[in-house]
Amino acid sequence: MADYAPPVKDISFTLRTISDIDAIVDLPAFDHVDVDMVDGLLDEAARFFSEVIAPTNTIGDEIGARFINGSVITPDAFKPAWAKYVESGWGAVTGSPDFGGHGFPKTIGLAVSEMMTSANLAFSLCPMLTGSAITLLTRHGTDLLRDQYLEKLINGTWTGTMVLTEPQAGSDVGAVRARAVRNEDGSYDISGTKIFITWGDHDLVDNIIHLVLARTPDSPAGTKGISLFLVPKFLIDSDGNPADRNTIETVSLEHKLGIHASPTCVLSFEDATGYLIGEENRGMSYMFTMMNQARLEVGLEGLSVAERAYQLAASYAKDRTQGRAAGAPGPSPIIEHPDVRRMLMTMKAYTEAMRGLVYDAVAAEDRSHHARTEDERTTAEDRLALLTPITKSWCTDRGCEVASIGIQVHGGMGFIEETGAAQFYRDARITPIYEGTNGIQALDLVMRKLPMRDGAVVNGYLNEISALDAELEAAGEELADLRSELASAVAVVRQATDWLNSSDDADARMAGATPYQEMLGTLAGAYYLTRQALAARTGDAEDPWMAGKVATARFYAVNLLPRVNGLADAVMSGADLLYAVDESLIGAQP
Repeated sequence: MADYAPPVKDISFTLRTISDIDAIVDLPAFDHVDVDMVDGLLDEAARFFSEVIAPTNTIGDEIGARFINGSVITPDAFKPAWAKYVESGWGAVTGSPDFGGHGFPKTIGLAVSEMMTSANLAFSLCPMLTGSAITLLTRHGTDLLRDQYLEKLINGTWTGTMVLTEPQAGSDVGAVRARAVRNEDGSYDISGTKIFITWGDHDLVDNIIHLVLARTPDSPAGTKGISLFLVPKFLIDSDGNPADRNTIETVSLEHKLGIHASPTCVLSFEDATGYLIGEENRGMSYMFTMMNQARLEVGLEGLSVAERAYQLAASYAKDRTQGRAAGAPGPSPIIEHPDVRRMLMTMKAYTEAMRGLVYDAVAAEDRSHHARTEDERTTAEDRLALLTPITKSWCTDRGCEVASIGIQVHGGMGFIEETGAAQFYRDARITPIYEGTNGIQALDLVMRKLPMRDGAVVNGYLNEISALDAELEAAGEELADLRSELASAVAVVRQATDWLNSSDDADARMAGATPYQEMLGTLAGAYYLTRQALAARTGDAEDPWMAGKVATARFYAVNLLPRVNGLADAVMSGADLLYAVDESLIGAQP
C-alpha cells in the first residue's frame, strides 16, 4: 500500500480561501494563536500522523479489536501509537487552556483530525468521540464534573464515549428504556443494555467515561423523558484517580464489515453509578451538542477516506502499465488512458469539494461561539445548522463513491485485499449510517433547516453562490463553462428549494428529501471549488498546482455538477410512486 502523504498545501489553501482562518485567529478568544503557529502545527501534524499513525492502519484492519476473557484487546501497534499521541498533545489542540488544552480554534483541530482520520479511521474514532464528550461536558457539565474529568479527557489519559443505542432504540432514540434511579447522595443507579458503542471498552487508557442516555422513574414518554448521565468505567477516589470498577460489563464485540480495529461494544449497566448532567429530562438537548459535533466529524471521515483512497489509486495508476495510450510508442501507465484519468479527476474533484464544505462548516462553528457580535454569532449558528446535515450526508456518500472508484482504478487488484483499496471502501461504508443515517439527515435538512427564518438561511446561502457570477464574468473565457454550469445549477436548486418550502404535503417533502440533499451538496461542492479557482487565478500563473485548482473546478462543473438537473424531478414528483407497488409485492415472488 502507498504511504499516506498529508495534503498540507491543500489543507492550508482551504483554511485560507474557505474558512478564512486569518479572521478566525484574529478573534479575541484566539489572541494567543497566530498564522505562523498554524502553519507549524500543520507541518508537525503531517509528520506525526504519516509516520506514527498511518503504519497502524493495515495492521489494525488485519488483526482487529479482540474480545478475550471479558476484556477488549486492541492491536499491539495501537498502544505505543496512543502513548505517542498523548505525549505529543494532539488531543489537547482545541481543549480549554483552563484544563490543560492549547485553545486552538475548532477549525484548526479539524485540519489535524483530517490527517489523523486519513491515517487510520478506526484509530481516529476514539479521539473523535472523546472530543465530542469534552465539548458536551464543557458546555453542560457541573463545575465538579468538569474539574474531575475534563483535564484527563483533554490530555488523552482517559477517553469518552457516546452511549445512546439500544436493541429497540436505534434511530428512534425516544424508545430508550435504560433506567436511572436517584440515590440519596445525588448519584444515580444506571441499568440497561446498550449496543453499537464505539470504543466502548479498550486497553489504551485506564478509564473510559461514558455519556449515557437513560430514563428516570415517571419520566415523560419519548425524547422529552430522557436524561443524560456521566458513567465512568472506574469510579474515582478523592485524588481523582481510578478506584473501584463500576458495574459495567462488556458483553461482546460486533463483527463488522470494516473499521475492524475500532471496538464496537455491547455494554450492560447493572446499577452502575452515574452522575446527572444538567437537568432531568433534558438529556436529548444536551446530547445534540455531542451529536452535532460528531456529525461534522463523520462528514470529515468521508473526506479523509476519500483522500487516502485517491492517493492510493493515483499511485497505482502511475505505476501500473497496461495497454497503449493513443499515440504512445509502447505500453503505457494506465493514468494515460482517458477513462482512468476521468476516474482520478472525479476522485480529486470530489475530495477537494468535500474539504471546502467541511472546513466551511467548522469555521461557522467557531464563529457561532466566538464572533464579536451577537448578530455575527447568530448568522454563523444558522449557517452551521444548515451545513451540518449536508456535510454529514454528502461527504459520506461521496467518500463511499470515491473509495469505490479507487477499487475500479486498481481493476482486479482492487478486489484483492493486499492492495488496501478494499479496506477504504469497507471502512467508509459505515459513515452514511452512524451518527444519524443519511436519510435522517435529509429529513432534518428539508423539514427543519430549509424553513429556518422563513427560508432566509438557505436562500442567503444560494445568494452567496449566485454572487460569484460577477467574478466569473470578469474572468472571461477561461471560466465561461464554469460560470454557465454554476448559474444553471443554482436556478434548478432554487426551484427545488422553493417547491419544498412552499409545499404543504409532508409526505411529498419527505419523499424529495434525499435527492434534494444530493442536489444541494453537489451545488455546494461546486461553490467551494469555484471560490478556490478564483483565488488560484490571483496567485502565481506559472504554478502548476494553482492551475490545477482552476482545472479541477472546471472539470467538476462540466462533468459532475450537471447531475443536479437530473435530480429535480425526484425532488418535486411527490410520494405517490414510492407507494405505487403494493407492499405485499415488495420483495415477494408471484
